[in-house]
Amino acid sequence: MRRAFLRIISMRLTRSASRAATASAPPAISNSIPESPSVAVTATKSKRKAPAVPASPQKTRRQKKAKTEDTLPVAPVLPAPVAPVSDSDAEEVLVPAVLSFSFEEAKRHLISVDNRFEDIFARLKCKPYQYLEQVHPFRALVQSILGQQISWLAARSINHKFIRLYDPSLPEKPDHSIPKSPTSFFPSPQQVANTDIPTLRTAGLSQRKAEYVKDLATRFADGRLSTEKLLEADDEELANMLIEVRGIGRWTVDMFAIFSLRRPNILPVGDLGIQRGMLRWFLSLHSPSHSFTLSPEKLSGNDAEFGEKKTQVSSQGDEDVLPVFGKTPQGEASQDEATAAGPSDVSSVPPAPVSATPFKSDSTQASIPSLPPLFTPSINKTLNDNTSSAVPLPEGLTVAVLKNRLNSKNKVKGAFLTPKEMEDLTEPWKPYRSLGVYYMWALAEDK
Repeated sequence: MRRAFLRIISMRLTRSASRAATASAPPAISNSIPESPSVAVTATKSKRKAPAVPASPQKTRRQKKAKTEDTLPVAPVLPAPVAPVSDSDAEEVLVPAVLSFSFEEAKRHLISVDNRFEDIFARLKCKPYQYLEQVHPFRALVQSILGQQISWLAARSINHKFIRLYDPSLPEKPDHSIPKSPTSFFPSPQQVANTDIPTLRTAGLSQRKAEYVKDLATRFADGRLSTEKLLEADDEELANMLIEVRGIGRWTVDMFAIFSLRRPNILPVGDLGIQRGMLRWFLSLHSPSHSFTLSPEKLSGNDAEFGEKKTQVSSQGDEDVLPVFGKTPQGEASQDEATAAGPSDVSSVPPAPVSATPFKSDSTQASIPSLPPLFTPSINKTLNDNTSSAVPLPEGLTVAVLKNRLNSKNKVKGAFLTPKEMEDLTEPWKPYRSLGVYYMWALAEDK
């Protein structure tokens, strides 16, 4: 009995000692990563070596990616365009590079009514109808408005600044050594319509020009104007649609019809260059002794400038000679006063295709796209060809009257020829008057 009691006491003492030893032992190290953020930060900042903890492969990859991105150079952030180009904007229809008539048939017709045209066609290409390319109608009309009453150099600069409003990645100054195509970037009608007037003026546009461009863009954006509608309209419908646009008059419509739409039977009755060229053309036919002359400046080799001339300082501060088509010198009637047709239209550059190669001239003269260079005095042999049958002059016109009209003092309401006289003189050219008109610019030089 005594032994059994002592055994029980010994077992209880052993259990108590074992429990005490367990309570005093240090806690075991956990293999899990502490979840507390404060513990994680403390462990990172500690100088003591942290216990080896197997890292998560996913976290390691994220850490490496973040470290790589921190070392990459940061690209400069360019200012966003005024309005982004949508896919629908980029699908605007262009005027195809085709003619709506037979050029060879047109040549044969003009030669049949005046055989002097045969040599004219051989001497000089009829550029709008022989060098065909796609045309962006909205761009052509915008550029015509931007070129109103300023030199070609100034218009070219403003056109670049205008495009740069919508593509700030373009260089500050245009690189004219790089040829442009009709499909190169140009803001869509929707973009321009959504641009406010003060922003447009930052490109160098006047208040009125900004309003004109915005009105044109709005009409293209809302469908009142479109490439399809312009192509489907006849000549008068075309004029009616475009003259409704602020800043576009009959002269700009005629230039657009010739150089952009390549219409075959356009007669710009308000253009002084064409009027003067026609005077020389028909005067030589009825008076072979009359000779075509050039001023000394043209005889020196610069045969690319023509039309009325006026010295003007461009927006860059360069003084250049301004060719003025459809305009008159100071004190004379404007083209719209002479024709009494449509609102004021003071464009100075035909809305020719943007990729047209300009004729070269001297460093002070702006290059004019698509218009022909002047004929040299050798054209007298062609003009005075008496084998061509002379069409009778319209009533009221005589050789003496034609000669007097070449003197600016003897104009009729500011015009060398009235619209009726021009219609009568070119009646045999129908339905291909546009081709004959193109060559009249090449005869437009004064003495």
